[in-house]
Parts: sequence; C-alpha cells; structure tokens
Amino acid sequence: MAERIVITATGIISALGLGTKKHADALINKKAGMRHPLHLQTKHAQEFVCGEVDYSNDELASLLELPTGDNGYTRTTLLALVAMQELMQNTDTKLFADNSFALINANTVGGMCSVEDMYPDFLSDKTEGAFLKYIDTLDCAESTLNIARHFQLKPFIATISTACSSSANALILGARMIQNGVIQRAICGGCDALSRFTLNGFNSLKNVDKEQCRPFDGNRFGLNLGEGAAYLLLEKESDAVARGAEILAIFCGYANTNDAYHPTAPSPDGTGAMRTMGQALQKAGLYAADIDYINAHGTATINNDPAEGKAIQMLFSSKQPAFSSTKAYTGHTLAAAGAIEAFFSILAILEQKVWPNLNFNTPMEEMNIQPVTEVKDIPINHVISNSFGFGGSNVSLIFSKA
Repeated sequence: MAERIVITATGIISALGLGTKKHADALINKKAGMRHPLHLQTKHAQEFVCGEVDYSNDELASLLELPTGDNGYTRTTLLALVAMQELMQNTDTKLFADNSFALINANTVGGMCSVEDMYPDFLSDKTEGAFLKYIDTLDCAESTLNIARHFQLKPFIATISTACSSSANALILGARMIQNGVIQRAICGGCDALSRFTLNGFNSLKNVDKEQCRPFDGNRFGLNLGEGAAYLLLEKESDAVARGAEILAIFCGYANTNDAYHPTAPSPDGTGAMRTMGQALQKAGLYAADIDYINAHGTATINNDPAEGKAIQMLFSSKQPAFSSTKAYTGHTLAAAGAIEAFFSILAILEQKVWPNLNFNTPMEEMNIQPVTEVKDIPINHVISNSFGFGGSNVSLIFSKA
C-alpha cells in the first residue's frame, strides 16, 4: 500500500481576509465577504456583488515589502504571493532548497486583470511605457514563475488550467508525483483575480446573480464571482513525522473524470459527478457511509446544483452526509476554488464543524435533500471536496482526520 500523503502547511487569501484565523472566524460567524467591487475597474461595479479581496494592489505589495505603484506584478500574482507568504512563514523554507520539491500552480486567465486595463496601449504605436512589462503577463504561468522567482524556488514547476477544477487538479498532480517517488514534497494550489473579462464572460452566459448567490436554493439565479489564492504543502506522512511537523489532514483520496457532455454544463443526470466521487472513494479505500461532510461545488447556477444534488442522492442513498457550498462566502474564485475549498474542508476537520450554506430558503424541486444552513458541530473524520469545471472537468478530493 502506498504511503499516505499529508497536508502540513497552508496559506490563503480571499474575500474573507488573509490567513487561517480570519477564514475560520468568518465561516463560524456566517460572515460572507460579498460586496460591490471597489478595485475592479468596471462600469458594472454597482450592478454586481463579488467576492473581492479588500486589499488594494498597493496594500498587497506592502504586505510583501515590494514597491507600490507600478511594480510589474499583476493583481493575480500579488494574491498568489501573499497566500504563499503565509505558507512559507508556517514552515521551514530549507525544505524547498533542493530538486526534490515541486511547485504546482493553477490559474485560468493569467494577468488579464492588468492586461485589459492596458489594452489600448498595446494597440497603439507606443514603443515606450510602463505597459510594456505587462505584455507577457496574460499567460497562465505568469503567476507561477513569479512565485518561484520571489521565493527563490528552483523546483519542478507546472501550471494547470482546467477551468474551475484547476487547483484541485494541481493537488492531485502533486500527490501523484510524491507517491511515485518523483519528488519528496509539493506546494500545490491556485490563484485568480477578478477581471472585466471574466465578469462580462460569465454574465454573457446569463449565470451571474446580481445579488448574493443562493447555492442549492429553488430560486437560485447564478453565481457570484470572487478572487483569491490558496496553497497547501503536501508530503509523505513518514517525512512529516520525521521532521516533527504538525499534520493538518490526510489527503487520502482523489479522482478526476470528464463528463464529455457539454462545454459549459454538467451532465444533468448527475452521473459525471457521481462517478468522480465514487472513484475518489475507491482511491481512499472508503465507503460512501464513511463520509461525514461534502464541501460541494455548489455554484448556485441553474444546471450545476441539481446535477450535483442528484449525484449526492444516488451515491449516498443509504446515508447522506451533511453538505453545503461555501461559495456564498467567497464567490466563485475559479482556478483558486479547488484549493480554497480544500482548505475549508481541512478546517472543517480541524474545527469539527460543518460550514453552513448561506442564503438558502427554498428547497429545490429536483432533489429531496437540503444543505446544512447553520454551523453544525459533528464528528468529522472524512470530507469530500468537489470542484467541477467547464468542459466537464470534474474533480473530487477526500481529506481525513490525522
């Protein structure tokens, strides 16, 4: 049997704040981070609520002791660096000094948050200007490379972009590389910043709610977008024990599948989501009845919630665990969502609490189960975290009590 993979350090920033304590306090007190955007430059700012991080770009740069103003870093990179900084402060950085370490980052639209502001300059005949340094930042790997440079990391580096399941897939790749002896440790996670491109794009699909989103509610209208970054340190259990590290959780199971149904919609019968969760259970050596809580993908969109709900009903027919979506707290953070919600799942284990599904009032006709709506103290040994992306890219992760 392969040795268990464990989580020994984390770093996170979202609309709920910076760091573990801010996030725990917000979840426990049912305090969402949703508001009209202040930093996103859009004429629709007063039309939509978003999960925008409170810090401005200059404030993020100050947290990193970087020059404020035009420092060449996009907001995407700044969010990633701040989350990584927390992780680095909570572990021995000497662990990342050799080639037995990997950095696996996830992203969807790169530095679009900055590029879209400078697009007129790109189209001009100007040969000089601050905008020139941002030309290459549109690439999804921009934040990955800047993380490595800022923290002087020289590991195996990879960037994953599989829509909303991106950072969940990053965690899977890191675990597989460790289990196969390619590396000893990996920092895995993802980042995304709000941009007009994503807001307008999702709005054109008619699945953005102008009010706070209502996951699994019969009157749901669509998602709220958010931004943030989260990273987790993965290593073998024996290595963590040998160095006396605190083990936060066991990363015991995972699976990724593809619906092959539609570019932007899940298979409506829920078979894709059910298959993914079932394969993750097989990988973990667990039964459906062993799961105590599901951190659902729960985007509050018309198509996603009934498909995921049906999957939960089918797979857990004999014992349906508590489930909820935490996206009403943070908004949908796209590539960062898998890692942020993996963190929430680990936090549920550490606190022995189920996080409430905010804004739920009316049960859905398509399913006969309902999410948890209050903070619930229950014994939690095993948690599933779901991330289902465009293109049918489905991921389920399972975390267990250490």
